[in-house]
Amino acid sequence: MQDLRQLRYFVAVAECENVGRAAEQLHISQSPLSRQIAQLEDNLGLALFERRNQRLYLTRDGRTFLAEARGLLKHAERLESLGKRLGRGEEGGLCIGYVNHAIHAGVLPGAVRAIRAERPNIHIALYNMTSNEQFEGLRQRSLDIALVCDRPPKDDPDLRGQPVLDDPLLLAIPAAHPLASKAELAPADLHEQDWIITGGQPDQVHKRDDFIARCGDAGFTPRLSLEATDPLSVLGLVSAGLGLAMVQSSLSASAGPTVVLRQLDWFQPSEQLWAVWHQVDLRPIVGIFREQVLALAEQGVDKSTQV
Repeated sequence: MQDLRQLRYFVAVAECENVGRAAEQLHISQSPLSRQIAQLEDNLGLALFERRNQRLYLTRDGRTFLAEARGLLKHAERLESLGKRLGRGEEGGLCIGYVNHAIHAGVLPGAVRAIRAERPNIHIALYNMTSNEQFEGLRQRSLDIALVCDRPPKDDPDLRGQPVLDDPLLLAIPAAHPLASKAELAPADLHEQDWIITGGQPDQVHKRDDFIARCGDAGFTPRLSLEATDPLSVLGLVSAGLGLAMVQSSLSASAGPTVVLRQLDWFQPSEQLWAVWHQVDLRPIVGIFREQVLALAEQGVDKSTQV
């Protein structure tokens, strides 16, 4: 591999056609410059200069080599500049995992908008994945940050996380349902009603069990009639009159006129959104984006839950 310093010396001598002037331009003495040019020619097995009348003239091969040397040095300068921009977080790429809640709640769009406004050259790739898939992606370094509804495993040595949103759940009722017009709702009103929940994913099984347990603690038993993969689908099924559901308050604008949303003072579960990352930041842009996400955290989030 060529020594870039020798190439710079060669280009300077070729442009000056004089070792003395080139040495002056390079701020070195003439003797070591001559030795470096001689060493370069020896390493290449090629005569780069003809020496006539105390001047140096490029040989035909020397002119060909000069063009390539200039191109290589220019590329090296661009590469160094790119490395410095990457080091400052001005360029590069981000691979972000997310669950749908991160989109609906505005956390992911808000963070992406903020980072793009400050660093428009950043390339961002978004991957809709389950929480467990995102955790594994962080461990394998195929993801830079994960936005999930579950905290990272407490015994995981590599992952760190912090909640960024605590989204209260509201009762969604079909507008034509008798309960929609009732002034006060008691636990008995919800007993044995048809319910729609998010499910269908392996890592959502515990959420279904938690929901049933919460309902029992509140004094009613739901009849789980339908499962949908995401909250918007759940709202669509409620809108069609197929059952009741608990949905994030951040989805209120998506409910439409065929769905009535009610807050229950005696039943107030919530959905948390977590930002999770690998404990070792390999690139500055990852930490910069993480700070953008955490800056969007609601004021009510308890920072003491950071792990």
